[in-house]
Amino acid sequence: MTTSTAVLQDVAPRIMFSTSPYRGQVDFAPLSAAAGERPLDPVSIADLLRNAFVYPPHSIYRDVKVATLGFDPRRDLHKAPEYCFDYRSSPAPARPAETAVDEGTLLKTYHRLLCEAVTRSTAGMQAPWMLQSGGKDSSSLAIAVAEARPDTCCLTYLGGREEDEVESARWVAHELGLRHEALVCKPARAYDRYLAMVPHMPLLSADFALLSYADLTTEVALSGGDGVVDGLGSDIYFGTPVDAKRRMLFRMARGLPIPDGLLATGPLSRSFVACFALATLGMDAFERYFPGSRFSDAEVDRLLGRPVAAQSRQRLRVFQEELAGARTIEARKRVTLAIVEAGAGFSKGQYTTSALGLRQAYPFCDGQLAEWVYREVPDTHLIDREGHNKPLVRKHIARRFGELPYVRAKGCFRFDLCGLAGERFEQVHAFALEARDLLPGAARWLETHRGHMRNKFFASKFYLLAVTLPWLLSRAHAEAQTEPTE
Repeated sequence: MTTSTAVLQDVAPRIMFSTSPYRGQVDFAPLSAAAGERPLDPVSIADLLRNAFVYPPHSIYRDVKVATLGFDPRRDLHKAPEYCFDYRSSPAPARPAETAVDEGTLLKTYHRLLCEAVTRSTAGMQAPWMLQSGGKDSSSLAIAVAEARPDTCCLTYLGGREEDEVESARWVAHELGLRHEALVCKPARAYDRYLAMVPHMPLLSADFALLSYADLTTEVALSGGDGVVDGLGSDIYFGTPVDAKRRMLFRMARGLPIPDGLLATGPLSRSFVACFALATLGMDAFERYFPGSRFSDAEVDRLLGRPVAAQSRQRLRVFQEELAGARTIEARKRVTLAIVEAGAGFSKGQYTTSALGLRQAYPFCDGQLAEWVYREVPDTHLIDREGHNKPLVRKHIARRFGELPYVRAKGCFRFDLCGLAGERFEQVHAFALEARDLLPGAARWLETHRGHMRNKFFASKFYLLAVTLPWLLSRAHAEAQTEPTE
């Protein structure tokens, strides 16, 4: 469908709204008017393919900007966005000394504030379901949920062979008197559920847990739930130590040119570790903070059929001043996590629950809780002297359960990437053929890499196309207006 720019401006005026859960519930109603007429932004498509999310304050639509954490919703984000991170670790506020506060009082205050955060964030939910990964945050949150919302059902996802925390998560839930259910990842089922919600998803992210969330939130809706409780959001104010493996990856990211086609050749193509390491050498150091294997700039330009990747990279400039003020690698990672959470972490829950008409709660984003931890908790209760994160949270769990194995291992919502590629390759290839005007190089990339889908490195890139293509196709009639602008 061809529509003049003037008509588009009349039908779909520029929009700006807040999507930060730290500011309360997110309302996507501003997008409802003329949603099908909004022009897609090819630079944002490049963002998705390069990093699995759109750099805030941009969105997948050219005329829609979002005020995530760090962006002032009162400013015009279309003209001159400025980024100021709210929870810096350097320079940080003067927190009390460890000897100046009583640990028992700290734990009681933390528990009380977390319970109050659960109560506020779930207000209006009649049948809440909590996504229980089995890690520290969800276990601590479950303790508060059992007190503040004992009608909550816990739901744990088994996403792959790398992890199996269902047993420990179920034990925690049962000890707290909470109902518990588990859902095993089936890639085809999850993808079908995603495709069903695509027409109703307000915006687009390609987070590597998006299909897991499509699976989980659909399960909640089918089971009679009306709201989803997620333990995301506390890393940026508790702090995030950087381990030796992560430090090595940051040092490896040199922005070096990687020969075209090298990774898909011979023995290299069968080794995830080798592909990941070589791809890291070709990445920007800042963007290596972001998880997963993504398309290189050269690949993105071929997928889009024009040079767009450089414009995506230029979007980093709005964050440069804040990053320059981050004096340590931990401080830099904290800023990066805030950007990733804003563009990908929260959006996977916000977009899927919105599509299904469910409410979304992030208790750890409660303003009173976050400000208290950031300003009133001693540094040694945020990251201890041995470099362990969240000792306050660990002690909160230990006070109820003692130290359990799951506390030492991070849980998540992994997805069977290779399984998806094996089961839905032809369907995604058909989407790519249909979307030639949007991503003219997608079908060719799939055909060239068809035999490499058992390697998670290539299956990750397949996943990005599998998520992005059907959503773009559902809005394809606005493509006539997608000329790259910044």
